[in-house]
Amino acid sequence: MTSMIHARRLAAALGATLILAVAQPAFSQDVSESHLKAARAAIDSLGATEEFDFILPGAAQSLKGELIQKDPNLQTVIVETVDEEALRLAPRRGDLEKEAALAYARNFTEEELNAIAAFYTSPGGIAFKTKSPLVTRDVLQAADIWQKGLARDLAVAVNEALSKKTASSENAAPADPAPANDGGTASD
Repeated sequence: MTSMIHARRLAAALGATLILAVAQPAFSQDVSESHLKAARAAIDSLGATEEFDFILPGAAQSLKGELIQKDPNLQTVIVETVDEEALRLAPRRGDLEKEAALAYARNFTEEELNAIAAFYTSPGGIAFKTKSPLVTRDVLQAADIWQKGLARDLAVAVNEALSKKTASSENAAPADPAPANDGGTASD
């Protein structure tokens, strides 16, 4: 029974993979070369994929450390080999650029991409990219201060309101309660 379930799952996964493999080239053909060129220009102007430049060097450095820890005597050979293999894999970075260009092309028109690239290569766009991290830091700092002040003021206001409400309910004259029946007689 479980082997049938695994076989069905495998067949479904293979079917989905086949559909995606067939559909992807068809979609790629729907995007014009000028649209992809505009997407690449927008990506370059945004620096949208720059953060991925450190993935391969980071993986290589991590692997070196791991392998050297296992066998310190092979440090020179390990460093040399990992560097050679990393350089051999470096051209695959272009695959990510192609996928990123397709993603941008799917989500923006060619005209929008040209406008994005034009803005981010303009003096204002360059200033925006350069100063955005500083502005974001300042806004987050202001929001933190604002949030703390808001929470403090809310707590003070609620405490004052609760004090008034509880004081007025305690000061209200309680209704004359009916005498408790303690099991005694009326003549007690």
